[in-house]
Amino acid sequence: MRDPKAALPLKGVSTPKSGAATDPAVVNSAPAVEIPEPPVAGPLDVRAVFDGHFEFVWRSLRRLGVRESDVDDALQEVFVVVHRKRDEFEGRSRLTTWLYGICFRVASDYHRRAHVRREQPTGEPIEEHTHADPHASDPELRVHGAQARALLDEALEGMDVEKRAVFVLYEIDELPVEEIALRVGVPVGTVYSRLKAARLAFEKSVTRVRARLSHTPRRAP
Repeated sequence: MRDPKAALPLKGVSTPKSGAATDPAVVNSAPAVEIPEPPVAGPLDVRAVFDGHFEFVWRSLRRLGVRESDVDDALQEVFVVVHRKRDEFEGRSRLTTWLYGICFRVASDYHRRAHVRREQPTGEPIEEHTHADPHASDPELRVHGAQARALLDEALEGMDVEKRAVFVLYEIDELPVEEIALRVGVPVGTVYSRLKAARLAFEKSVTRVRARLSHTPRRAP
């Protein structure tokens, strides 16, 4: 667990080390792949951005809590904004940093609309595919992995998008706080405070879910 300014460690949930194989029991554990970016000259080619960064945008929206059933609409919103603001990108930051900022705003609007509609969590996994599991043939490990994913999904589901963003970017994507600050458009100090609050919220949520599961009657075989 990375430890900025002695932030609280996560209990009972492991996070991948840089370069380590993806643990299928951890939701969204694969760090996002950064695509080499050529120098920008003139207005962005929106089609090229779409073709080259579709997966990055898709994954960013899902990690920000946009449900799979709503991702297509959110993707369209993102690229509408990219088209409208294509002349504003001057290459002073990475294109992925700029794109993530748009994803963050679209996801924030999405969650506000969902709150108004009083949508209930569906329990669907945040990411439906990861790297191959070498132990997939072991039924006990499959059950354990499914339970861990469900636990993490529910814990993240209850986190607001601001905390969720810094939590995922720092703990899973392993980005430095300076880059996270650029992506979400806040000062570095705010990233630290949101990360600390996110870890506390995550701890409480995990504890609550574990307690509920431990009191759930098991079906007779």
